[in-house]
Amino acid sequence: MKVRSTNLEALYKEVDLFIPAKGNQQPPRIGISSNRKEGLSCIADTYVQAVLKAGGVPVLIPVITDIEALTSIIEGIDGLIMSGGGDINPLYLQEEPIPSLQDVDTYRDEYDLILIRLAANRQVPMMGICRGHQMINVAFGGSIYQDIHTQHTNTPIKHSQTLPREQASHSIAVSQPSKLSTLLNDEKTIFVNSFHHQAIQEPASEFISTAIAVDGINEAMEHIEKEIFSVQWHPEAMAANDDEQMLKLFKYHIEMARIFREAKQIHRRHITLDSHTDTPMIFPGQFNIGKKEGGKVNLPFMEEGMIDASIMVAYIPQGARDDDSLQKATLFACDRLQEIHRQADINASRMGIAYSAQDIQNLKVADKKALLLGLENGYAIGKNLENISRFKNLGVSYITLCHNGDNDICDSAKGNGEWNGLSPFGKEVIRKMNELGILVDISHAAESTFYQALEFSSTPIIASHSSARSLCNHPRNLTDEQLKALASQGGVAQICLYKGFINEDAEKASLSDAIRHINHIVDLVGIDHVGIGSDFDGDGELIGCRASNELINITVRLLKEGYTEKDIAQIWGGNFLRVLTTAQNASSYKR
Repeated sequence: MKVRSTNLEALYKEVDLFIPAKGNQQPPRIGISSNRKEGLSCIADTYVQAVLKAGGVPVLIPVITDIEALTSIIEGIDGLIMSGGGDINPLYLQEEPIPSLQDVDTYRDEYDLILIRLAANRQVPMMGICRGHQMINVAFGGSIYQDIHTQHTNTPIKHSQTLPREQASHSIAVSQPSKLSTLLNDEKTIFVNSFHHQAIQEPASEFISTAIAVDGINEAMEHIEKEIFSVQWHPEAMAANDDEQMLKLFKYHIEMARIFREAKQIHRRHITLDSHTDTPMIFPGQFNIGKKEGGKVNLPFMEEGMIDASIMVAYIPQGARDDDSLQKATLFACDRLQEIHRQADINASRMGIAYSAQDIQNLKVADKKALLLGLENGYAIGKNLENISRFKNLGVSYITLCHNGDNDICDSAKGNGEWNGLSPFGKEVIRKMNELGILVDISHAAESTFYQALEFSSTPIIASHSSARSLCNHPRNLTDEQLKALASQGGVAQICLYKGFINEDAEKASLSDAIRHINHIVDLVGIDHVGIGSDFDGDGELIGCRASNELINITVRLLKEGYTEKDIAQIWGGNFLRVLTTAQNASSYKR
């Protein structure tokens, strides 16, 4: 460790003349969880040195359990390292302690669990080391051995070496393919140090084991979609001693932190809009979007995921088409739309209702979230064109012409082809929507409806939540020919995160699949015609992207794919808002 000369004037001159890097050239800030010994928050210097050598800025996080303070710290870092330490209290796993359990510090356990939860909610990249490896597993629902020597079925090798920490004591097998394998140049066997008697028993859901010792003890794991990985050994001790192989782990983590920081900056600078959420429909009556009440879209989630705007829809399932049923559908839609408006009253300090792109921008400047309104299923219009004006006055920005079943407007992708596309009334509906500046949404529509809507609409149309059929053969998705036709008239397709529309093996549907759909549409018709409509709270969710707070993971992945900031701004709202503004500018409607 270098110490400068004890010349105060020279020291101050060096400090004052230093010019820090700007913007993306700044090294990312890496929070390191502290250990706790004799009332002190402390950490081995090797953690600090490993982060510095890998190009990051280490930030030591004191052992405190004040959630407000830890939230502020987590929001100010770009990556998190969970460090090593003592045993974990088995009560957190609903287990009683066994005799071989060593000393536990429940206060530190609580601190670690709060840190991990706060970081996970904000998608902060995480790296776990030894105890941190085990604690991440516990935090995400996995299990651990309280003591491998008495609980593991195989006879363990010696996992608590007396050798210096910078020296390896045993070998591990690295699983292929895995991120860990890629980082280590596809090495099948590596040598590591070892200081533990607890270990992972079963990895948490969505995590995979990526390395094991010869006795079968888990030595590493990673999340299958998110930037979370952890190891059982102490790579910081070896990296600080110039072990290039171990230093690669820290360099990878710091690079992921740099990308995450860039994603956050993009979200701060540009409007991010999710064009389709069904949140008002999952509650039977009133709700409060200012709280985490069980849905996938709310103000806390939007704040954590740095999402500026969400279009919440009044969804009406297709029902009978007699006058009484139609009237009930209209009244139900109005009730749901008014419930969205009520959110602006009860959460006025944090959000507002937006009617235009400028409204969203104004709310963003005011550090507030924007809710826009949509109507899913023109069934709610009934047979009365004046209901369209009624919905417009309530703030509806688009109307999805149908849902799962033909209605009085058009044929559905899951209908019987009653009209062979648009009905005569449906053509009048589109004319009225154009007049009022309401976007025509053809998600759920039959192909015949799609092409006729393109023909009859005087402004570009949208698919508020549809994906690419060539990648997932579902009638709700758009064919390549449809996508080309949509783009030729200036429209936009908003990728839907509903797993059955993303991967034909729905249970495997993941964030990676969503990125494939985005890439496909960009390659097919260009960057100007794709966006994101999650369908959250309408059963939309993917591994790696399950709620609004996880949507920033899309930005991270797009950056890895090589998309520019301008590209990402278009995908995240620019394209949709261009089409909305075009429709509104062509309208004769005045608020």
